[in-house]
Amino acid sequence: MSALFALPARFLSTGALRSRLPLQWALAAVLSMGSLAGAQAESPVAQTPPAQQLAAVDPRWSASLEAFAAADLKQAPLPGGVVFVGSSSIRLWNDLETSFADQPVVIKRGFGGSQLLDCVKLVNRLVLPYKPRMVVVYAGENDLAEGATPRDVAERFVAFVRAVKADLPDSRIAFVSIKPSPSRSGMIAAVRETNELIKAYSTTEPQLDFIDVFSSMLDVNGQPRGELFLGDRLHLNAEGYALWQRIIALHLKG
Repeated sequence: MSALFALPARFLSTGALRSRLPLQWALAAVLSMGSLAGAQAESPVAQTPPAQQLAAVDPRWSASLEAFAAADLKQAPLPGGVVFVGSSSIRLWNDLETSFADQPVVIKRGFGGSQLLDCVKLVNRLVLPYKPRMVVVYAGENDLAEGATPRDVAERFVAFVRAVKADLPDSRIAFVSIKPSPSRSGMIAAVRETNELIKAYSTTEPQLDFIDVFSSMLDVNGQPRGELFLGDRLHLNAEGYALWQRIIALHLKG
């Protein structure tokens, strides 16, 4: 990741994250490198020629990207809608488009196994062509599972925001908090830390939003609610998606 998006390590140490004030210092460090609206430097995606962007695409996503392109040819979505982008939690949401009936246009662009880093690389194909009024992102869980740190994921979200804003400055961007998957209970501390960083970062710009599904997915003992997940203890079942729908719908108004 470019140094433009690097958060100084001294602000993001484990000790620094234990209190709110040092976290605000970390956010100040991000903003000191240029505001989202007026940053002089372009995003990594914007700087990369289209041919190179396509060459960098993981072949695992080829089938998904081809399916998206085919769907667009069949019926091009109208601009001004809501784009849901991210990993398998978006891809496996079978009734996502009909779950938000009050929205005139809902576009699902989830590709299973993907990382937030992939969303940054593919923003020109997953988001920008649709000119949405709002982008809802669920990604970052796979990044952590593959060894990324909370700081890495926060930097990747900053990169995603800047890539979208470079082309669509008026679009809102909402980050759905990383969920507490029972099968990844060993990541829970990293998940909390990542959510905290992105939640705080999202307060620094009026067009950013943080959607907290994490808290509602814990039981009274602070453990993941197993009844919200499929047998693999990783992906959501119908009850889990119903919970998400109720929470996310509150953030789509306006």
